[in-house]
Amino acid sequence: MHFYGTIGPACAEAGTLQSMVHAGMTGIRMNLSHGTLCEHADWLARIRAAGIRDLLIDLQGPELRIGRLPQPVTLTEGSTVCLGAGGIPCPLPLVTAARPGQQLLLDDGKLLLQVTDTTPDALRCIVLRGGVLQSRKSAAAPGLTVEMPTLTEEDLQNLRIAADCGVTGVMLPFVRGKQDILTLRQALEDAGAAHIRIFAKIENLAGVQALPEFLPLVDEVVIARGDLGNAMPLWELPRCQKQLSAACRAAGVPFMVVTQMLDSMCTRAVPTRAEVSDIYNAVLDGASSLMLTGETAAGQYPVQAMDYLVRTANTAP
Repeated sequence: MHFYGTIGPACAEAGTLQSMVHAGMTGIRMNLSHGTLCEHADWLARIRAAGIRDLLIDLQGPELRIGRLPQPVTLTEGSTVCLGAGGIPCPLPLVTAARPGQQLLLDDGKLLLQVTDTTPDALRCIVLRGGVLQSRKSAAAPGLTVEMPTLTEEDLQNLRIAADCGVTGVMLPFVRGKQDILTLRQALEDAGAAHIRIFAKIENLAGVQALPEFLPLVDEVVIARGDLGNAMPLWELPRCQKQLSAACRAAGVPFMVVTQMLDSMCTRAVPTRAEVSDIYNAVLDGASSLMLTGETAAGQYPVQAMDYLVRTANTAP
């Protein structure tokens, strides 16, 4: 069983990373949507110093995210906000594809907007569910097809130095089909890093439907429930997770479960009963890996969260 944390400001000190390893963490994820490998040279040094040898990088890929903000923005329910030129930066393909009435989910669905008007370079939206929006948070447009490249130029730059940085696995977000995996595989070969494992993140309905065609091409499947939960009514997500788990088991392909495994521990020292049950059930379903994201990257109790993840998973038969 593999246990991954996500590096971030809350756990980036060498002592904290070492404590997470002592709690049972076997590897760590670095989210490159918030900076390149070069920009995180200090984190890479601390990861090595902590004795962590399994480093996964999470690429930007075709994922939709808002751009960088000078400071967090508070969106108030009922207010109007602009996305695109002159407002909150967001990908131009989203701006050109969206139409009035389209709903937009930000930060794994914590915030909800609805498009009321469009221009060639901006969307005017009303805030249906407010909150605080920070830089580089995810954006989702349920039911809308937005054409995005498999790999960004930053992704390609990161892949060229991945092997030298000690990267052992690459996570590709929003896999839509076989071609996305082949594109990543070719990029790794071009970078002289064909040995690096490929983790296919299932985060949309296209990925769910295309899973059988690319299962033989990947080293591990990641059931990424954050954005996947934006692609369907939340009450359908548990069934979808079970179906994906069964498909991976049948094909003999390892899979990972991730997102909000211990979300309450971002602010609480003890998890909920539902969270530990979620961990236990993921292991019973056959998961070979579990991962914490915000709990370790930005939470108040990164070491305790890892300890609960490992202890709970290890009680499963």
